[in-house]
Amino acid sequence: MLLAAELAAGGVDTVVVEPGLAASRRPKATTLHARAVQCLARRGYVFPPASGASPVRGSMPAGPGPGTVPGWGAGSSEGMASVSGSGAVEGRAMPFHFAGIGGLSISAPDGEPVPILKMPQIELERLFEGRARSAGVRVLRGCRMTGLAQDGTGVRVSVAGPRGGREVWCVGYVVGADGARSTVREVSGIGSDVGAPKVSATMGAVRVAEGAEVEVGWHRTPRGWLVAKRGSQGRTVLQTLVWGDSSADRRLPLTVDEFSQEVSRVAGRDIALSDGRWLSRFSDFTRLARTYRAGRVFLAGDAAHVHFPVGGQGLSTGVLDALNLGWKLALVVRGAADDELLDTYGAERRPAAERVIHNTRAQVALMRPGAEVDSLRALVAELVESDGGNDFLAGMISAQDTVLPAGVRGRSSWEGRFLDSVDLVTGEGPSDVIGVLGSGVEPVLLLLGDGTEHYAQTAQAWARSLRVVRCRPVRAVGCAALLVRPDGYVCWASDGGAPLAEALPALFGAGGARGDAKVDAGTDGGVDAGAGAEAGSDPGEDTDGSAGVHADPDAGGGSVVGGAASASGLLPLETVV
Repeated sequence: MLLAAELAAGGVDTVVVEPGLAASRRPKATTLHARAVQCLARRGYVFPPASGASPVRGSMPAGPGPGTVPGWGAGSSEGMASVSGSGAVEGRAMPFHFAGIGGLSISAPDGEPVPILKMPQIELERLFEGRARSAGVRVLRGCRMTGLAQDGTGVRVSVAGPRGGREVWCVGYVVGADGARSTVREVSGIGSDVGAPKVSATMGAVRVAEGAEVEVGWHRTPRGWLVAKRGSQGRTVLQTLVWGDSSADRRLPLTVDEFSQEVSRVAGRDIALSDGRWLSRFSDFTRLARTYRAGRVFLAGDAAHVHFPVGGQGLSTGVLDALNLGWKLALVVRGAADDELLDTYGAERRPAAERVIHNTRAQVALMRPGAEVDSLRALVAELVESDGGNDFLAGMISAQDTVLPAGVRGRSSWEGRFLDSVDLVTGEGPSDVIGVLGSGVEPVLLLLGDGTEHYAQTAQAWARSLRVVRCRPVRAVGCAALLVRPDGYVCWASDGGAPLAEALPALFGAGGARGDAKVDAGTDGGVDAGAGAEAGSDPGEDTDGSAGVHADPDAGGGSVVGGAASASGLLPLETVV
């Protein structure tokens, strides 16, 4: 839904093909980390601030709307659930953990939203769907993509309808965001690097017998881990983690009796459970697609990467996938950039997912029971408490340490870095980076002060690819001009980078400077993307009690297809998500 909203905002005709008749109420992820929240804010979503009394709005209107997080807007301070224990916020820092070791502090710079946003995934999905629909996206629920075939001009997508009917659509591109068992990934022939499971886990929302209550928090025992969180309607969300491969049982339904036995075994005492909901199994199985692109087909979210849900990173990783691909694909479909721009999606996002897989594997290793791990955990706890150790781990978990690979010759000190939301004064008055980026969908060439008009003249030929915003000089930036992507990353700067006249064709290709939009023959520049409802689910300590977090590997996803349906069933579409 997020990718569909981004594409539609960029002028791409987009349709979502979604098997679910409604957003799933199954508890999934509830954590969005700092860089995902910051990037969403730059796309116009309204979030609570890291400090101060007013929400970080960017250019969005006050009050609930298509881009407003429920409970925020119009000065409201309701709606943000607690984070990692007490949920206390001291200044701009919020508490978190690493492998169940407390003391980690994640912060955000001034002017940015909260560094950790706790929000049930179903609410995020509704938020994204609302924006997508308001931008003109057609969401076809109860439909499923069953196959695709591509050539140099487009993709033919087979879609099954809710009543069994089948149609074939002609589109320009397909994005598979259809979950861990992605149909798009399989039929496209995209291989994966996988890691066999070494642990097995169970979870569910249950009622605990009186006198057998489990204290909220993380409990490490000689037999494994037991995590307890407050749930809704008097239930407790419990999760167990033990070592050993239970893949043979993974497809078997988890009963309340079996869950009660597992909880009791890990806890070392009898704990009677009843009235179970959302009972499930999961493991630390990992998958990383070997490529995020196969011609006109792309992968995003769980379709591209799966990892153990510890640290709350899955949802954020999927959100960042969508925000990375959306503006690039929109520019290419509109003819404002060449196809080569799309290759940077996998080059930037696959290493990020690989790093998440590595750090979750490290956390699982640190969570093993036994005295042999105690000394290692004690050492890591000291590192967490140190400034350097905290900064390293917090930057990794929150993705705020991400620096993108160089894209043009003569890389400047800014290229690939994230531009904080510094205050700006434009011709329209005071603003900031969030406000300037949120008012459009293209990269922005910031001209900071006098003597920069030659940059504006160079950029005139690329008017379909970028916007030019003139501002007063900003001391914190320290250079005369920056080209900032819609997701907040700098892709060119005047402080030692290649000349702008070389950088623009290197970034956008020759197509961006052409006057006529590029249209692929037979497809009207269409895009077809298979999509999934979940963007990375995180069952683990980072969830609040109101919603469990379970990465369901069997959960199907939707698809977004761009274009208007015709009587023949052939659609000249731009995008399918």
